[in-house]
Amino acid sequence: MTVGGTLAPGSAARPLGERLAGLRAPDARERALAALPLAGPCALAALLCAWELGKRSLWIDEGATVAIVSQHGSALWAAIAHDGGNMLAYYLFMHVVVALFGAGTTILRVPSLLATVATVWLVGLLARELFDRRVALAASLLAAVSLPLVFWGQDARGYAPLITFLTASFYFFARVVQRPAPPPRRLLLGYGVCTVLAAYMQLVAALVVPAQLLVLLIRREHARAVLRTLALAAVACLPLMVLATVRGAGQLFWVPGPSIVDVGQTARWLTSSGMPPNFHARTSANALLAATLVLLLAPALLLVRRLRVGWGELAAQAPGAWRRGDVLALALALGWIAMPLLLSVLESLTGQPILLYRNSVVALPPVAILIAWSLLRTRLPPVAGWAAVITILGLRAVQVLPAYGLSPENWKAAEAYVLARAKPGDCIAFYPLDGRMPFDYYVRARGQELAAPLPVDPATPWSRVKPFVERYTAPARPALRRIERSCPRLWFIASHQGQLHGTPGSLTNYIRYRILQDELQSAYPHARTSRFGWAAVVYVELLSRPGSTH
Repeated sequence: MTVGGTLAPGSAARPLGERLAGLRAPDARERALAALPLAGPCALAALLCAWELGKRSLWIDEGATVAIVSQHGSALWAAIAHDGGNMLAYYLFMHVVVALFGAGTTILRVPSLLATVATVWLVGLLARELFDRRVALAASLLAAVSLPLVFWGQDARGYAPLITFLTASFYFFARVVQRPAPPPRRLLLGYGVCTVLAAYMQLVAALVVPAQLLVLLIRREHARAVLRTLALAAVACLPLMVLATVRGAGQLFWVPGPSIVDVGQTARWLTSSGMPPNFHARTSANALLAATLVLLLAPALLLVRRLRVGWGELAAQAPGAWRRGDVLALALALGWIAMPLLLSVLESLTGQPILLYRNSVVALPPVAILIAWSLLRTRLPPVAGWAAVITILGLRAVQVLPAYGLSPENWKAAEAYVLARAKPGDCIAFYPLDGRMPFDYYVRARGQELAAPLPVDPATPWSRVKPFVERYTAPARPALRRIERSCPRLWFIASHQGQLHGTPGSLTNYIRYRILQDELQSAYPHARTSRFGWAAVVYVELLSRPGSTH
């Protein structure tokens, strides 16, 4: 029993056996009935992710997904190893999906859609475990109407299943630490398996484990069981560690060190108020950003105030007392948000910079839960709390709806443009070679292999699917001269070509690109350039010699 949000005198003093004597574990039917209200948010998430699922163009990373999962045997393993084991389980799963159902755009993205629906359901289960059914319903609705979650639910990458398994990991962890020790083995098994699967979806999953370890500093009686489970999970992740060590951080060569701009972008992703640079911010996004930050500040201040009673006294309280006081739940949710961001910043400052805003997606579920808690578990009247929830949902929807069908990196339009204007004898080259993957996907999807320009760099036929991940190479001078002699018109496609003011590796790639572009333009005096997309522009340059039709 609580009084004014704090523990009533004497409630924690009752013996644990007496406190739990009248409790009965709910059976499967009761759990199913309790979870029934979550069907609405799950249906909403399915609708939001299914709407125009195949309309947005594949971007360069989705093109890499298709190219990698289309390989077989040793070629498949080599392609996965080249990525340092990142998304290993996702690639293997998608390899089976493509083998069974083909590589249509909708088919490629359906697994992410299903993963996002599962995330919404798990957010509700976790919020109910930590707080109550009202918070569970509101949190699952907020998770369903989230621009980053909807975006990744429409994307053929491993981010959506990563969030799903991380949420499941926290759900099982919460059930473990909120019950008397020793915890049931089935909960530890669920926790360990979901943590391992999250790591095999994305290596960034490791950033959230410290948030769970912090809670063990309070719930020490569970430390041995949880640490044993994590040790077994680490053993299961040894292949990932080996692959990541061999690969190194070379694939992140283009990521600059953290800046104020990065912090601002991360805040927008985290609060679902935008996804820069993918989508331009709207006026309502600032209101959503400010409101969400205030709602996240409230539980943080409350947790600090409650922790003033001291770690030892809190740790001595029974699990039921923890739950009624919301202390453990708030510590877990706030740690889930803070630790990945803090570790990302520390890694970026002291080692290899990593992408802050994209890594922030691992903390989207606790943000939804804490918003719901701030509005429905504090002193706000229920009507006012639900009105505020609806207002936040409306602001979130304003960010989601205009993003449908927009292609920040429009390879689909670039391929259609080239094939509509290509002539017999035309050739095509890419820089970096990565651009070949999404372009090739649309050539084959439309059955235009014979009508497409002849590929000369890379010279792989359109009929062969091959990964070209991080291939920043240019033709050697003899090969370049052969291209110039045999191709009266050359389509030169460039995207992700490096940055003049980027990292040293990015600058090197950009200089290589400009040298190649200058050499081609000296051989082909006539040039016409078109641009597609904005977040990562696809440059389509038609180069021709005097006398050829241009």
